[in-house]
Amino acid sequence: MSKYTLPDLEYDFGALEPHISGQIMQLHHDKHHAAYVKKANETLEKLDEARDKSDFTRIGGLEKALAFNLSGHVLHSLFWRNMTPKGGGRPKGELANAITRDFGSFDGFQKQITEVAGTIMGSGWGALVWDATSSRLMTVQIHDHHSHTVQGVVPLLVVDAWEHAWYLQYLNEKTKFFDAIWNLWNWDDVAARFASARALDLGLNGVTDRANGGDAKGAGKTRQAPQPPAGRA
Repeated sequence: MSKYTLPDLEYDFGALEPHISGQIMQLHHDKHHAAYVKKANETLEKLDEARDKSDFTRIGGLEKALAFNLSGHVLHSLFWRNMTPKGGGRPKGELANAITRDFGSFDGFQKQITEVAGTIMGSGWGALVWDATSSRLMTVQIHDHHSHTVQGVVPLLVVDAWEHAWYLQYLNEKTKFFDAIWNLWNWDDVAARFASARALDLGLNGVTDRANGGDAKGAGKTRQAPQPPAGRA
């Protein structure tokens, strides 16, 4: 059985200072992220055991554990790559155009996602996502690592709002952390994810294709679901 593995950082723990301290990065990556990877693998083993024994009495709890830990692994893996030393600035090209189209301006987008992250009740994430059903960028709140998410969206940029991401450095002023990480965003990474996400087609009927000329109100072209070959039901 394949196992999930903790990805190496592409930069040193202290490379994101002064915006994120090396101490936070080491604890965050080597302890918190590593724990989610370990728990996700343990949960998969328990699911294999349950199938072998045809005993699914714990299936509900195991599925919830897998959703929590595996989603934690995925989001943290994205977060590390979303940031880079000497990052920040603003995106360019098609990503920049899409942000302006869907949020009105880059400043409007920045304010919106910062507020999304800052107003999560408890632990969670703010995220910039591509909605494959409407062909537009959106922001979402992700409570814990997985709840209240929108199906059919692809995360492009994620903001960790859990206390372990900022408390040692920013104490009770978490909004300062959300402001600081704008100096670290790796827009090349986000743009590459955007390009890949735009190719996703869920094959749903009557979906406005805003990327091909549709507008926010639904006018424009629509995608049709793939039709079966002739002679097949």
